[in-house]
Amino acid sequence: MGLYHQATDYRGNTGSFSETNMKHLKDIMKDRMFEEGSHLFWESDVADKLFYIKKGRVKLTKSTDEGKEMILYMYQTDDMLGQADLFSSAQHSFTAEVIEDTEVGVIEHKDLEMLICQHGDFAIDFMKWMGIHHRLTQTKFRDLMMYGKPGALCSTLIRLGNTYGEPHAQGTLIQKKITHTDLSNMIGATRESVNRMLSDLRKKGAVDYENGLIIITNLTILQEICHCEHCPNEICRI
Repeated sequence: MGLYHQATDYRGNTGSFSETNMKHLKDIMKDRMFEEGSHLFWESDVADKLFYIKKGRVKLTKSTDEGKEMILYMYQTDDMLGQADLFSSAQHSFTAEVIEDTEVGVIEHKDLEMLICQHGDFAIDFMKWMGIHHRLTQTKFRDLMMYGKPGALCSTLIRLGNTYGEPHAQGTLIQKKITHTDLSNMIGATRESVNRMLSDLRKKGAVDYENGLIIITNLTILQEICHCEHCPNEICRI
């Protein structure tokens, strides 16, 4: 199987910005520290800022009417998140929870609007970033709706490998500790069903474990189950 060499080179979802435009963006940021367990924003808060992660990790979640939490995105260093509805008032559709101590650059919409108006090339890069963000959302909903829970789980494992994977003698080692509860929250399934599906994948030789970490041992099996469309790495990520 192919190893995830690209995972270690991942530039974050802001890779669409040129070096010059990234500097423009960083110049208008205000640095803030958030402790583990705190929140950048809550669902229904006014969406008037974007957040650039300089160091740390943040998960974006959605709560159901029954109170179940679903993890939609996991952001890390060099990722930017937030509701990008500029030039109009909007509310956040999700909750952003800090899962380790995190340093972020806070970007006010009004400052971002000024930057877009002043620099046409920056506006183009920003539109590229929005396009990647929207495509990522579309592919995640495809995973959840088209090929059942096994397909969603296999796609999630591939995304985890692309995001946190390191070459390993057996295949690709996912360097972050991901619990079965985490996986169940990512695909909208019960923990028990995730246990069964992972057991089946292990019997098929698709995954294995080492010190509590998941190893992808046969990428092809996972791709066949989720009908992988071989999206680029900036799209196929968690």
